[in-house]
Amino acid sequence: MLDGCTPWPQDVAERYRTEGYWRGETLLDLLDESVRRVGGRTALVGPGTRLTYDELDRRSRRMAAGFRARGIRAGDRVVVQLPNTPEFVVVCFALFRLDAKPVFCLPAHRAAEVRHLCELSQAVGYVFPAELNGFDHLGLARRVRDELPALLHLFVYGEDTAGVGAVPLAEVDAEPEELPAPDPSDVAFFLLSGGTTGLPKLIPRIHEEYAYQARAASQASGLGERDVYLAVLPVEFNFTWGCPGVIGALQQGGTVVFAEEPTPDVCFALIEQEGVTITSVVPSVVQMWLDEAEWLDNDISSLRTLQIGSAKLHPEVAARVEPAFGCRLQQVFGMAEGLLTFTREGDPQETVLTTQGRAISPADEIRIVGEDDREVPVGETGELLARGPYTLRGYYRAPEHNARAFTADGFYRSGDLARLTEDGNLVIEGRIKDVIIRGGDKVPADEVERHLLTLPAVARAALVPVPDTYLGEKTCAFVVPQGTPPSLVELKEALRARGLAEYKLPDRVEYLGSLPLTGLGKVDKKRLSAIARGEDAPAAAGLLPAG
Repeated sequence: MLDGCTPWPQDVAERYRTEGYWRGETLLDLLDESVRRVGGRTALVGPGTRLTYDELDRRSRRMAAGFRARGIRAGDRVVVQLPNTPEFVVVCFALFRLDAKPVFCLPAHRAAEVRHLCELSQAVGYVFPAELNGFDHLGLARRVRDELPALLHLFVYGEDTAGVGAVPLAEVDAEPEELPAPDPSDVAFFLLSGGTTGLPKLIPRIHEEYAYQARAASQASGLGERDVYLAVLPVEFNFTWGCPGVIGALQQGGTVVFAEEPTPDVCFALIEQEGVTITSVVPSVVQMWLDEAEWLDNDISSLRTLQIGSAKLHPEVAARVEPAFGCRLQQVFGMAEGLLTFTREGDPQETVLTTQGRAISPADEIRIVGEDDREVPVGETGELLARGPYTLRGYYRAPEHNARAFTADGFYRSGDLARLTEDGNLVIEGRIKDVIIRGGDKVPADEVERHLLTLPAVARAALVPVPDTYLGEKTCAFVVPQGTPPSLVELKEALRARGLAEYKLPDRVEYLGSLPLTGLGKVDKKRLSAIARGEDAPAAAGLLPAG
């Protein structure tokens, strides 16, 4: 196990292997098996690119040799920040073949995050695009390299990148050579913690546990070898990479199609052209798709399953999915740290619309606990704790945080507020930190947002705290209106009519043409809070006032 990682207890690891969850396989083994079985089938599709499994295998082997010739060795960490492109998969599998460790970095990350990830992981290499959406990633890479002596190798993706002070990724190519196989019980790659405040922590994902996650998620979603998966969200996102996502599709022998943008015009066209059968998005994306669906005439009848997760999907929005798109809705709760829950085909409609389903593994353990760490009765809300065969035992190089984030017996404290229904389905109620303490009263932001979204005059809504001398915190609702923006008085009257308690009514309302999003597509409440406090301006955040 890589230094800085928390090892699995030996008895637990042996039990997972004995019970067949861990099979001693690496992520390379999954690809190699698909190459043997369906080598001529299309594996990856991107702009101007189509790779069969045989071609993906050949390119990853040549790139592995090319990385090695450039000085990358087993155990080295390499930060990988690429857009949604087949090249991301080629790079990762090339590094897997070297037993080097990719550190995923979102395309939206900038100097602060990139520097932090390189420094924390002690990366020796950085793979990045020359330019993306008008941003100069090459200039950023040079600055970070100048600041971090350990960062020795820059690899740039894009056209016309020769002679720019970094090795063009197209030149990372050499005759393949036999390399020692990675240890299935060692780190394959690092995901990032998904919080919207502070710099991300590194989540080590192990070969055999992530292979199991992809296999179990494929079974829970019905993914098979004839399926075509559309990667809409950033590929560095756990939801896209392995829930079942890219890894699940490659494991099954299916096809992965990469979308450059999550917009409905781009994605609906790809669904029609490539016969996409399954994809995964966040609620903000599905709301955008719903808004535009009636104006687009693409044939999306091939789409069988639409997974929605990463943030709370309000029942009113969930109910619109199947009628609008003619496909099955699968609600997903997941975390880069591990635990996944899915609704299933055949579940009652009420379950699909109002819950996030059941754990994908029989070995997943879930506790819902109160502030005293004791389990609460079924149906009551508390913090979600999780332990299982693909849930981490510790963040990388974070001993102090790990002491707070895990119980003594290895349960991960998720920070999510949740409850279990009588039939064992999970319902996510929000985040512990997304509760606003207003004069001693606890105002769950998610609950108020859910009520706001039922109002005809409200298209989007987010509730954030603002400091108050008397109450400690007050509430500010950011609203994207439909039509004429309702006044604060009108909003309060409408929420009172829905039975909302007086202390939960917004103290203030601000109107925007859109809500800011994080790199993972979640509403960026950190940015909204800064705007509410007057520390940022909507224009600086790239937002326009409503109307």
